[in-house]
Amino acid sequence: MPKKKLAPDILLIAATLSLLVIGLIMVYSASAVMAEQNFNDSFFFLKRQLFFAILGVVAMLFMMNVDYWSWRSLTKVIIIVCFILLIVVLIPGVGLVRGGARSWLGVGAFSIQPSEFMKIAMIFFLAKYLSENQKYVTTIKQGLVPTLGLVMVAFALIMLQPDLGTGAVMVLTSVVIIFVAGAQIKHFAFLGILGLVGFVGLIISAPYRLQRITSFLDPWQDPLGSGFQIIQSLYAIGPGGFLGLGLGESRQKYFYLPEPQTDFIFAIVSEELGFVGGAFVLCCFAVLLWRGLRIALYAPDLYGSLLATGIIGMIAIQVMINIGVVIGLMPVTGITLPLLSYGGSSLTLMLTSIGVLLNISRHMR
Repeated sequence: MPKKKLAPDILLIAATLSLLVIGLIMVYSASAVMAEQNFNDSFFFLKRQLFFAILGVVAMLFMMNVDYWSWRSLTKVIIIVCFILLIVVLIPGVGLVRGGARSWLGVGAFSIQPSEFMKIAMIFFLAKYLSENQKYVTTIKQGLVPTLGLVMVAFALIMLQPDLGTGAVMVLTSVVIIFVAGAQIKHFAFLGILGLVGFVGLIISAPYRLQRITSFLDPWQDPLGSGFQIIQSLYAIGPGGFLGLGLGESRQKYFYLPEPQTDFIFAIVSEELGFVGGAFVLCCFAVLLWRGLRIALYAPDLYGSLLATGIIGMIAIQVMINIGVVIGLMPVTGITLPLLSYGGSSLTLMLTSIGVLLNISRHMR
């Protein structure tokens, strides 16, 4: 267990808090009109997001000051609880259905998304298992099968909701961790082919997924249906120009762009703050990813390195997919933009994960 403690990574903290503040401002700007219309309170979404932001910052500070090794012995308990939650959320009458997916559990006036917890739990499990069984990483039977087998069971439960976006992020993050741990490329190539076949099968099995693919390639083929979100997102980004229309001056948030405070919040950022605002957000993410990679490289042990790799890999994957969707380079997936998009479970767990990164940075070589 690492003993020496340094100061936490200040640049990582600065980038995180900058994105958090921008997110709070933009959540209010993007949601005020909808909140006033539906809840007679323009601050409805902001107040809920602020609550989870405060909760997340407290969790981040707590995790930053608790040695990451302390969670190693609790890994099995954490992942078992997450599997139980994934099963419970599928029970009719227990799990809440939103947007066609049974992905939430009601907790008082709020709700949690078990699949978000599973993403973090899987990172902790893989970091522990692979650091303890490094000699088996290059083998299929004792290396890839136990790890990817567990990942695919979790993915199957998430797909029963169904939530392809969150499941894909978890699988891709897991693949990054396993690859960095030393798995052979030839094994990944074989599994990649199987994964591609399975992905095609998932798309064919649900017509709406196929529509998302075709709408991504040509959204104007169905402008009022499957291509509507991408077109409205581009209509938001285009008029933003270099400096934007001004904070609070978005036109697309007036019921043109569906749920602008969640998956497409970057479109509102680009519309109101222009190229400059969008570039600043991307620069903050670049700093966050740079410092995270540095922490992974200089972690004091393999467990810390894999843990940091998983966390920063998850953030990078979500950012790339979300921005890709918003600018029309990828099909709509329903993946939020870390630290900016509205969503309690996602925001709190993202800040908690960054707290783990900050703790690893306090033990860097």
